[in-house]
Amino acid sequence: MRFAVLPLALLLSGCTAMGPAAEQFYPAHSATLERVPVILIPGLLGSRLVREKDGVELWPGGTRKLLTSDYLDLALRIDPETLEPVDDGLVPGPLFDGAVGKDFYRRIVHELRIAGGYRLAKPGQPLVQQKARLYVFTYDWRQDNVKTVQKLDALIEQIRLDYGDPMLRVDIVAHSMGGLIARYYERYGTVDVLDGNSFQVTGLGGSKLRRMVLLGTPNQGAVGAVHKFLNGYRVGISALPIEGVATMPSTFQLFPHPLLDWVVNVDGRRLEFDVFDVEFWRRYDWSIFDHRIQRRMDRHRDVWPQQDVFERWFEDRLDRGRGFVWSLMVPAGPVPLVKPLLLGGNCVPTPRRLVFENIGGESVARLRPEQILRPTPGVDYESLMFEPGDGSVTLSSLISRQDLSREVPRHEQEGLEPQREVLVCAQHDALTSDDVLLDALIEYLLAPEPASAAQSAAEAPAT
Repeated sequence: MRFAVLPLALLLSGCTAMGPAAEQFYPAHSATLERVPVILIPGLLGSRLVREKDGVELWPGGTRKLLTSDYLDLALRIDPETLEPVDDGLVPGPLFDGAVGKDFYRRIVHELRIAGGYRLAKPGQPLVQQKARLYVFTYDWRQDNVKTVQKLDALIEQIRLDYGDPMLRVDIVAHSMGGLIARYYERYGTVDVLDGNSFQVTGLGGSKLRRMVLLGTPNQGAVGAVHKFLNGYRVGISALPIEGVATMPSTFQLFPHPLLDWVVNVDGRRLEFDVFDVEFWRRYDWSIFDHRIQRRMDRHRDVWPQQDVFERWFEDRLDRGRGFVWSLMVPAGPVPLVKPLLLGGNCVPTPRRLVFENIGGESVARLRPEQILRPTPGVDYESLMFEPGDGSVTLSSLISRQDLSREVPRHEQEGLEPQREVLVCAQHDALTSDDVLLDALIEYLLAPEPASAAQSAAEAPAT
């Protein structure tokens, strides 16, 4: 794997020991540092959720709740007429930066402040001193990502007001699902393009961005997202139930791209199943189509929608999920896009495929090799079902390099073109505290802007 070569000063000092302000390391670029604010976008579960009317925190809600709650109060209610989520009064609170001894975002915020020289700021505070600011964008991660994109744009516009510069561009550091939000924003701005079949890239958001860091982002989706629809979302020793996951629009937008070979039979042969087709879910009684789940929901109809409403919702969200993953792949044409810095993991076995096994005439999805009751001799299920990554996001999804040309001409699809990629051996949640990745992140943000051709010519010595 390819690793970036970092400046000697950064490698010798290490992130935790850098201490002095970034101007000491990059004195010639302090103007750039002072001019460009940074927005940190966390991933799924990365923002605390609080009840607006009384400030009570429902996610994560303290260690005890994190370990024992079923989090039914996070399930979104659904309007049976519009098939839109009903406002439940929950709003994003502070960053969920760590819990029970685990660091999610504390370290990255610390290093941006200490090693990067950024000052934490809140939107709506006019700039008094010309210092680089760090804004943390928390959001309701349950909602459709396009809604979140619209809130991101509102934050950027407020930052422009605070800086007194209507043309100001910002840098974005995005983790996991936050990277998908940033990429959609870059391509389409606040426009919702998911209800049609045409994805005309406009670059409306990209005009407001200077640089972008994607940290563990599933650019081609994640098979692990399908796992959550079959097992629920494990939190501590409890889990958000399967039906709860199905009420959250964003979770559908994390599914693997429909052209990926994400499911095979027990012999290792590819199966032509469309994860975004509701009939596939009905056929195999998955998620809310499972009769056991339906009986469980019947006991709490004050929480869950009627079955017909839930099924119509599910189909609608699958359609939007399909549109979302396609919208990030279509070629941008002449529209210039930011070449991001890709940071991620490359050594942890990560779910890549499900295996369907026929037992007594019924096809059963296997998530792990040890679940297969009648393995086919000679089939390497570990390699078939897993590939290197960070445990949640495969390397091929991060770098968007897997061939998707099975049904679509190559000229109609586009991978991700990064400025460079830096890969380490780390779990998904540990990427935000990895020394090598944080060094690369700071170096990338503080590097000077490349001179334009005209500027280079003007500054060249006369001959």
